[in-house]
Amino acid sequence: MREFTIGKNDAGQRLDRFVSKNLPLLPPALLQKYIRLKRIKVNGKGSKRDARLNVGDVLQLYINDEFFDKPSEENLFLTVFKPNLNIVYEDENLLLVDKRPGLVVHADETEKVNTLINHIQAYLYQKKEWNPKWENAFAPALCNRIDRNTGGIVIAAKNAETLRIINDKIRDHELEKSYLCVTVGHPKKKEGRIEGFLLKDEAKKLVSFYHKPIPGGKTAVTLYKELERRGELSLVECRLLTGRTHQIRVSMAEIGCPLLGDGKYGKGEVNKRYHETRQALYSYKLSFDFPTDAGMLNYLKGREFMVEDVPFRGKYFSDN
Repeated sequence: MREFTIGKNDAGQRLDRFVSKNLPLLPPALLQKYIRLKRIKVNGKGSKRDARLNVGDVLQLYINDEFFDKPSEENLFLTVFKPNLNIVYEDENLLLVDKRPGLVVHADETEKVNTLINHIQAYLYQKKEWNPKWENAFAPALCNRIDRNTGGIVIAAKNAETLRIINDKIRDHELEKSYLCVTVGHPKKKEGRIEGFLLKDEAKKLVSFYHKPIPGGKTAVTLYKELERRGELSLVECRLLTGRTHQIRVSMAEIGCPLLGDGKYGKGEVNKRYHETRQALYSYKLSFDFPTDAGMLNYLKGREFMVEDVPFRGKYFSDN
């Protein structure tokens, strides 16, 4: 329990606004709930949210200590009152979450609060599986990332050993991630391999494809398979043998089949015609191959997980 004594500079404020100003980490909906439950008292008694405070009033706040901390990137998950997660799989060690397009995985210059990692940490905190006050070093963390406008499966580790193992398996290519995408135009070959070198322009945030080695360029290998055609569009499955920034988008554009909705590497006039503003790309399937020992995660060996729905698949390739 914490107490505040109201001074003359704070007198006249509404109860809820005073608490909100002094506890910026406390979600507004949770603040109102605590007032209703009388976990926020004025002079030892419950009060209404719009009650005006007077000089000398004593507020008793029966609220977790975490909400009294100063906001930082490490504790902004506390402001997420209702975590919004589409969980594909969960056990005591990890979470597989279907990230929706438009959501950033980590805080960036455009978004600090509404991020995938904040929703995951808020979810585990509210389940009482994790509390930052319990841990000296570890916080639930993401093992892989997906671009803001791409959807699909993201792996979140609940403990340090899981994070270490999964990161090792990703590095050693012992996890297989499969993507679905919609391309404008059809691949000349139904199935193939796109191999080259990718070079990122950090200033423009654009990646270029080269067929020969180039200083700073990184090897990129993408396997693709056309699954279906409808008019000028193709539904294509891709697998990455390397994990480079924008790899699928750049590689498919290189063979004349840019992704529908891709504003950087696609065809603007076609995207406008279909009213698509995000690339039609989804990390829809994850397989734990684990040809070598996975320690405490050996129980996942051979298991495969898929998202329930890929929105653009039903939109452009539905049989209905």
